Amino acid sequence: MGEFDVKQEVTDKYSLRGRVFHRLREDILSGKYAEHEELKEVAIGEEMGVSRTPVREAFRQLELEGLIQIIPNKGAYVTGITQKDVKDIYLIRSRLEGLCARWATEHISKEQMDEMEENVYLAEFHAQKGHLEQLAQLDNRFHDILYEACDSKILEHQLKDLHQYVLRVRKKTLAKESRGIQSNKEHRQIMEAIRDQNPDLAEQLANRHMINAYENMVENGLKEAYS
Repeated sequence: MGEFDVKQEVTDKYSLRGRVFHRLREDILSGKYAEHEELKEVAIGEEMGVSRTPVREAFRQLELEGLIQIIPNKGAYVTGITQKDVKDIYLIRSRLEGLCARWATEHISKEQMDEMEENVYLAEFHAQKGHLEQLAQLDNRFHDILYEACDSKILEHQLKDLHQYVLRVRKKTLAKESRGIQSNKEHRQIMEAIRDQNPDLAEQLANRHMINAYENMVENGLKEAYS
């Protein structure tokens, strides 16, 4: 995706069609709509206070992303995200996170480095207290800091978009205390590699962090999340 496409995506978020699309995508990914459930133009339009036209346009974009299937003369049906989709996303994300960590070692600012260190320390504190909700929030923020620190709007956009696709299953598995603690240990290793300006190690650790996250999902909740 080029820089023009990213700018267009940002603009679309504030258009009527864009607002409907992002709301529906979030609802599908969060599990509000079940797999194979029909999405009704009129009902959604009334719920969002819009005409059928932006809803229909949002449907077409959702179909392009593979989240719904439009069957002529029948309607639009949710396809959602499959287990294979999650695997594919994490394998792609592992490579991109590695590249992101590499670039972050070259571009991270002092303020971003300070926030990343503080994030890891706070997460360790909440892990000791068993505060899993705070731990999950800090986990999300760690990755946001990493994405921002790579100094690439294109890469940041792609990673945040992939993150949204697996948010539902990720919330279920990260809520397990053992993974939350281990995840933060991996964050510390990534943070230290970036702080020490070791791009090779930072890339390797960030890549492995995503593989570990996926393997944890397989072991502790991927099938349950999609059952």
